[in-house]
Amino acid sequence: MKISQLMLFGVFFIGISSIEAQEKTSLTLDEAVKMAWEKSSESSLANSKVNSKKYELQTAKDTQYPDLKLSSQYQYFPTANIHMESQSSDSSDPSAGPAPKMNQVVFAQAGVTMPLFSGFKIQNNVDLRNNMYLAESANAVKTKEDVALRTVQYYTNLYKAQKSLELLEENKKSSAQRVTDFIELEKNGIIPKNDLLKAQLQLSRVQLLVDEAKNNVSITNYYLVTLLKMDPNTKIAVNEADLTRFEPRVLQSDTQIALENRKDLESVRLQSKASENNIKIAKSSYYPSIVLLGGYALLDVKNFVNATNLTNVGVGLSYDLSGLIKNNNNVKVAESKSEEVKHSEEILTDHIKVQVQKAAEDYDLAISQDAVFEQAVAQASENYRLVKDKYDNGLSDTNDLLEADVDQLSTQINKALSKANIIQKYYELLTATGQISQSFNLSKI
Repeated sequence: MKISQLMLFGVFFIGISSIEAQEKTSLTLDEAVKMAWEKSSESSLANSKVNSKKYELQTAKDTQYPDLKLSSQYQYFPTANIHMESQSSDSSDPSAGPAPKMNQVVFAQAGVTMPLFSGFKIQNNVDLRNNMYLAESANAVKTKEDVALRTVQYYTNLYKAQKSLELLEENKKSSAQRVTDFIELEKNGIIPKNDLLKAQLQLSRVQLLVDEAKNNVSITNYYLVTLLKMDPNTKIAVNEADLTRFEPRVLQSDTQIALENRKDLESVRLQSKASENNIKIAKSSYYPSIVLLGGYALLDVKNFVNATNLTNVGVGLSYDLSGLIKNNNNVKVAESKSEEVKHSEEILTDHIKVQVQKAAEDYDLAISQDAVFEQAVAQASENYRLVKDKYDNGLSDTNDLLEADVDQLSTQINKALSKANIIQKYYELLTATGQISQSFNLSKI
């Protein structure tokens, strides 16, 4: 007898969960994914990183504009002893009065500096920050897509657990009824006590699986509500129609689709452009810097001089000659980092191809398994009916009956899980090809 097969059902419950019967919050798969896209901690962090890059871009753009500086001073010299040479020469003149007290100075100026040429450094820095901003934006979308897939996995796992628990509870009832019947039969001497013990043992095993399923259900429910930033005590009611109402359209496992849509690959490509901008920035030190200067100043020394309208316009030139030699290493560093990014792009491209191939094959496998499970349910149900008839007529023993019951429960659970598994593998394929956000119409959020 293979009643021990019942213990194998525990494999179906690893990583899945269900919720105990109580008031639940109805939540569709579409609603769950959109909530995760907007509210999850990962999404919030991704948005913050994008904002940081946006501000860095704006800071880089600000360097293109003129710098305007204002400064002023007022100084008072209470103990100043100022002696002018002109006073010495005129000291013999009896009409000359005492030297004026020049003990206050007022000075103010406004200066404007406008960069005219900086070896293309300013524009390349703007382009660098813009590419980094776009790369971070692509990274944010990829992060949210991963969160969306995780939501799908939690949601389908929760459905699997609830459905499994439902079937186990039904089997538990039939097993309990069998034990009740066997107790009466054993009292009347129709069956040996050994058969009763076997039925009781099976009921105990089913009870253990029910308890394990309930525990795992609570865990996955908690995972889901935590991801969605809901109250930790919320119990989710999965919408079964979201997982069984349709057969997902078959996708072409075309890696070209993935290479065009994957946001992580787009991010790496933008980082490659940014690294090229960084090379140009490093090379800008080979060129001189030219700035346009302009300003206005006034000076007032009490009892001595008052100067206003001191307007000036000019051009400033600076050239770091030592940089012609010292900057070579900076250029080499920038070029080396650019090569690193290009190699990273090649590695990621290969990884995406493998991921798409695996996702497509897993999806096809889930579909083919579902067809097998469909047949298995019918076969196991018919087998149990035949064995039950034989048992009732004394043509088979308790071992055969319990084994047929185990097989029937196993196929029912497998069939219940296979539909949700198809949906899960479908969205994994969408994620691998970079299309999950379009599937849930998340690009408008």
